[in-house]
Amino acid sequence: MAKSYLAFDLGASSGRGIIGRIDDGKLSLTEVHRFANGPMEKNGSLFWDFPTLCNEIKTGLKKALAIEPGISSIAIDTWGVDYVLFNRTNGKMVRLPYHYRDSRTDNIPEKVFQIIPRKELYARTGIQFMQLNTLYQLVAHREQHPEDFDNSVLLLMPDALTYMLNGSLTCEYSEASTSNLLNPATRNWDFELIDLLKLPRSIFPEIVPPCSKSAPLKPELQAELGCSSIPVVKVGSHDTASAVAAAPAPVNRTWAYVSCGTWALLGAETDSPILTPEAEAAPFTNEGGLNGKIRFLTNIMGTWLLQETRRVWNETGRNISFNQIEKMAAEAEGLKYFINPNDGLFFTPGNMPEKVVEFCRKTGQGEPDDRAVVRCIYDSLALCFREKLEKLEKLLGVKYQCLNIVGGGIKDSYLMQLAADSLGITVAAGPVEATATGNILAQAMADGDVASLEAAREIVRKSFEVGEFKPETAGRELWNSAFSRYLKICG
Repeated sequence: MAKSYLAFDLGASSGRGIIGRIDDGKLSLTEVHRFANGPMEKNGSLFWDFPTLCNEIKTGLKKALAIEPGISSIAIDTWGVDYVLFNRTNGKMVRLPYHYRDSRTDNIPEKVFQIIPRKELYARTGIQFMQLNTLYQLVAHREQHPEDFDNSVLLLMPDALTYMLNGSLTCEYSEASTSNLLNPATRNWDFELIDLLKLPRSIFPEIVPPCSKSAPLKPELQAELGCSSIPVVKVGSHDTASAVAAAPAPVNRTWAYVSCGTWALLGAETDSPILTPEAEAAPFTNEGGLNGKIRFLTNIMGTWLLQETRRVWNETGRNISFNQIEKMAAEAEGLKYFINPNDGLFFTPGNMPEKVVEFCRKTGQGEPDDRAVVRCIYDSLALCFREKLEKLEKLLGVKYQCLNIVGGGIKDSYLMQLAADSLGITVAAGPVEATATGNILAQAMADGDVASLEAAREIVRKSFEVGEFKPETAGRELWNSAFSRYLKICG
C-alpha cells in the first residue's frame, strides 16, 4: 500500500504544504496549501511573522488531513541561519525572530574578528563569511537584548516550527550547520567558540541527525485537528539540504548542483569538510547534508535580484509578470552590462533596478534601461555560476560534465539556457519542487520505506522529467570574452 508523507517547505518568499505518495518506486506530489512569506517591519527592525507561519502550517495540516487522513509523517524545512528563542519554563516565544536581512548585524563581524580572527573562525567552522550567519545575529542580539537569553532555548527556524507541532527541543544537524557555530568534524556545537563569544551554553539544545524520528504531534493538536498520533520527522531541515538530496545526480557523469531560488547555492557533495585557506578565499562553505555528506557550496544572490526588481516595478503600477521579465531580457542586447550578484549593494530590500544602474554607472559601464537591467541580471547570474563552478573544480580537482539545477529557478528556461551557454556544459534542470521532494524522501528514509540516499535519487529519476539544456557552441568565443570582462568588473 502506498504511503503518504506531508512536507512543509518554507522559503524566504513563500511556503507550501505538499503531500507526497510513493507508489511502485515513483513519487507523486499534491500541493494542498500555499501562503506568502516575507519580512515584516516593526520599530525599524525586520522580523519574521512567526505566529502567522504557525497558523499557516496548522491550516495546511487541516487541508492535508481532509485529503489524506492516513498521513504517515510530517516534516518541515526552511531557509537557514534564523532562530527563535523560547522560554524554557512557559514554552513561549521570547521575541519575534529577526529576519536575516535586518541591519542589526552591520559592523558586528568586525567586532567578532577582534575576538577570533576571520581565518581562524573559518578553520574552526568551515562556514563562508556572511554577516547574516547565526553567529553574528546572536552577538548582535546579546548586545541589544541580553535578557532574552535568560532561561531560554534557541531553536533554528524549522526546529522552532517543529517545536510548535510536537514540543521537541532539538536542532537538526543540516540546519544547525548553517549557524557558523558548529565543529564540522564532531558535527556538534563548538562550545569553545561559543564561550569566546560570551554566548550562554545553556541556550544550545541537542543536535539530531536528518532522517530521524522526533516526537509525535502534540495531543492538543491531535484533538484540535481530529487526527491520531502522527509522527513528526527531522529531515534535511535546511531547505538546501533537502533540495540537494533530491538532485537526480546524473549517472556516469561528474556533476555539481545549484539549488536555485531566492538564493542560488552552487556546490558539490563531499565526504568531509574542506577547511583550507583556498576554500575560505573562494569563498566556499561546509554545511551538513544527508547520509553523512558535506554540502561544499557557495552562496549566490539568486532570483532575489529579479524578485525585487519585479516588486519595485509593480509597486509603481506596472503589473509585470516573471514571464514578461524573461521576455524583456531576451529582447535586450546580451553581454553588455554586468553586476556582481553578491555585492552588498543588492543584499537589502530596496529599489533593485536603480541599484543595478548605480553599480553599472560606478563601474564605468553606463546606465542600462529597464530591458538592459533585467538582461544584466540574467547574464551576470550565468557568468557568476561559471566563476563559482571553475573555483569549485580547482578546489576539488574535478572537471564537471553537468550542472544539475533544481528548485523554482528552473521555471525560467531562458536563465537555464544562458547558464549552459556560459558554462559550456549541459545543464540538467529539475525537479522544480526539489526541496519538498527531498523532505518527503527523507521522511520515507526515516520510515524505512526508502533504503538510502542513492535509492531516493533513483526514485527522483523515475518520477520527474528533467530538462536538458545544451550549450550553443556558436557563441562560445563571445561568452569567453564576456567572462573576462565580467571578472575585471566584478572580480
